[in-house]
Amino acid sequence: MTEQLTCEQRIDAELESTLDTIRLMWEAYQNEDEPDHELENGMTVEEVHNDIAYYPEYGLGFDYVEPDTFDDQPVGYWRYQLSWGGPSDEFRFYWNGNRAYSIEYRFMDWWDGAVRTLTGEDFGLLEEIFEDLHSCQCVDY
Repeated sequence: MTEQLTCEQRIDAELESTLDTIRLMWEAYQNEDEPDHELENGMTVEEVHNDIAYYPEYGLGFDYVEPDTFDDQPVGYWRYQLSWGGPSDEFRFYWNGNRAYSIEYRFMDWWDGAVRTLTGEDFGLLEEIFEDLHSCQCVDY
């Protein structure tokens, strides 16, 4: 019997794969007026939308998690939930009313979990996506 790796052992590969998908679909979304436009990886916008993901349909939801919803969670955050169950993953955006000041990637699997705080280009990409997702909300926190 093969022992399953922990979330801590799996998170970096999961995050890299998720960011690769997000980068690709975000680039396609920004060029969606040109379906035949060739993206950085050589695929066209139409191919990404059909074969990978279409940004507005990616993930399960975007919502606000009130402070103290969970034990040891005194601060609220915006959640971009990508999958649920075992395993599940999401991005958490900690927001000061003007912008995201911290963005975390959470990878969780039945009584186990791991987290990475985004920096650099990864932070910038998810900050853009947060601003787009947040602009669609009708409630301001």
